[in-house]
Amino acid sequence: MATAPNPVQNHLLAALPKAEFERWRPHLELIKMPLGQVLYESGITLSYVYFPTTAIVSLIHVMHDGASAEIAVVGNEGMVGISLFMGGQSTPSRGVVQSAGDGYRLKGQLMKDGFNQNGPVLHLLLRFTQALITQMTQTAACNRHHSLDQQLCRWLLLSLDRLEGYDLVMTQELIANMLGVRREGVTEGALKLQEAGLIRYARGRITVLDRKGLEERSCECYEVVKTEYDRLLPKVADMGSVPLHTSLF
Repeated sequence: MATAPNPVQNHLLAALPKAEFERWRPHLELIKMPLGQVLYESGITLSYVYFPTTAIVSLIHVMHDGASAEIAVVGNEGMVGISLFMGGQSTPSRGVVQSAGDGYRLKGQLMKDGFNQNGPVLHLLLRFTQALITQMTQTAACNRHHSLDQQLCRWLLLSLDRLEGYDLVMTQELIANMLGVRREGVTEGALKLQEAGLIRYARGRITVLDRKGLEERSCECYEVVKTEYDRLLPKVADMGSVPLHTSLF
């Protein structure tokens, strides 16, 4: 039975101090996030920040010639739109929904007001930003030094960490754009993992059959990123069993 949408399915919102959460709650707008939806384009001034609950958003850097590559993924552990509170207002990346689901959005000014109070909200968001930067830098290193097979394993594991279950609905073209490779490379990599008994891949649906096998086949980049997120961010095992908020402070 599906769980009713609730803002505390997002771990950052669940970790807010009660007073701040109650101030934001009436302004948190539940939204559908369909596969492939563009939340923002490169260079556009952001008006909202987004808190995915059951969706995953891919942050993609787009070159002038149209080539692209994913620099990070954000799911129920975090938020999309850090440039709003970091002072930049816009970013050179594009935010695209890579796995359909739900999320909440909040007007950027409310987010900035909470951040500028120099209290627990600021510290929580800076911790998330540090974890996100770690993911971005590790992704850059991985894309430069590791094989497509290893990159695909890393990407699948990061996605699984942000989803319930073991199924990902994904177009071949979207995977190729995120990894910055040709579609043929994605097909070849997915077939290798399927032949090894790690995944089942058909008609845009990837089902992970052997997560431990994926972890063994992946490079060290996945573990580096996961360790940093676990160190810096709240870990909520069962959002249905916790109170309205679970503050770290």
